[in-house]
Amino acid sequence: MVFTSPGVTVDGGYRPILRPRRGEFTALHHLDSEAAKQVIPIVELRGEDLPRLVKALPPRTGALAVDLDPFMPSPVELALRLDDLGVAMLPVLRAYDSDRRLSENGLAARVRLHRAVLRLQPHVEATNPAAATATTDRLLCGAGLDHECVDLIVDLAETACAADADRFVEQARHVLRWAHGRPWRSITVAAGAMPPNLDDLPADRPVAVRRLDARVWARLAEPGVGYADYGVTSPVRRLGVQHHRQLPTLRYTTDQAWWIYRWARRGGRSDDRCYDLCRTLVRSPHWPAQGARFSWGDAQIAQRARTARGAGSSASWIGWSTSHHIAHVLYTLARTPSRESVVRLY
Repeated sequence: MVFTSPGVTVDGGYRPILRPRRGEFTALHHLDSEAAKQVIPIVELRGEDLPRLVKALPPRTGALAVDLDPFMPSPVELALRLDDLGVAMLPVLRAYDSDRRLSENGLAARVRLHRAVLRLQPHVEATNPAAATATTDRLLCGAGLDHECVDLIVDLAETACAADADRFVEQARHVLRWAHGRPWRSITVAAGAMPPNLDDLPADRPVAVRRLDARVWARLAEPGVGYADYGVTSPVRRLGVQHHRQLPTLRYTTDQAWWIYRWARRGGRSDDRCYDLCRTLVRSPHWPAQGARFSWGDAQIAQRARTARGAGSSASWIGWSTSHHIAHVLYTLARTPSRESVVRLY
C-alpha cells in the first residue's frame, strides 16, 4: 500500500461517515498507527466547532473529509485552522453546493493535499448516467478539480430493510458501471442500516440488528470498490433533544449484525448496570478471540466487566462501540481477498 503522507492512504481503506462528537473522536484518537493509515473519516459538520474537538482529541488518521453544512462559513478558513492543528482537510462536494461554495471547496482542497471527496446519492442526484455525468461535471468544474484527485462516494444512505438492500444492490451496480468509465482517484460505496431510535428495543438482553449496509457492499462483487458506512449510528439524524437519561447502551459489531445491549436494571446504580452489561458481553459468543486486545474500545469494555466503578457516559459508550466497529471492519477487509468470499457471510 502506498501513502501520500503519514496516515493518508492512496487507495483502499475504510471511510466511516461520522458525527463530530466526543465519542466518535475518542475512538479516532485511540486508533493504533496501522489502523490510522487505513481510515479516512467523513465528518458531517452541521454547526459544530470541529477545530475545538480536534484540538481536544486529535484523530490519529491525519486527514478528515468534511461535509460542511451549506449555511456554515467558508471551508477555506476551516481547512487552514485544521492544518494548523496538523490535520489535512478534504472538502466534500455535494450536488446542492452553490457555485461560490464549490469555488471555496476547490481552494480548501489546495491547502495541503489537493484532494477532495465527491458524495453522490444516486437515488436523488444520479438516477441515470446522463444525470450523474451532468452533476459531477458541474461539481468538478466549479471546484476546479480533476477526477484523478477526487474520491467518489456512492452514498446509498439508509438501508432500512432487506427489500431496500436488494433494490440498492441493483441501483449501485448501474452507478458503478458509470463510475468505472471515469478516472476517479477511488470509488467507494456507503450505506447505513442502524435504526435512528433504539428506545423501543428490549432492555436487559442483547438484541441483534442486521447489518444490511454491509450486505449491500458484499453483494456488489465489484473489485476495486471501497467500503464506507455510518459507523454505529444511523444515516437519519434524530430531530429534537432527548430529555430522558440514556440507558447504558453498547452497539457491538459482528459480521452479520450489531448486538444492541441496553441495560435498565431498575433500582441499581448506573455503575452496577454498566458492569453487568459489560460482563454479559465479554461472556457472549461474539466477544472476539483476541479479547481486550482487539481494540481500545474492547479494552474499555473488558475493564468495566472487572469492576463496577466507572460506568462512563453516552459519549463513552459510543466511543467504545465505534472503536470496536472500526477494528472489526478493518479486520474483515484485511481478510477479504475477493468480494465473493464476503457474500457468503450474508
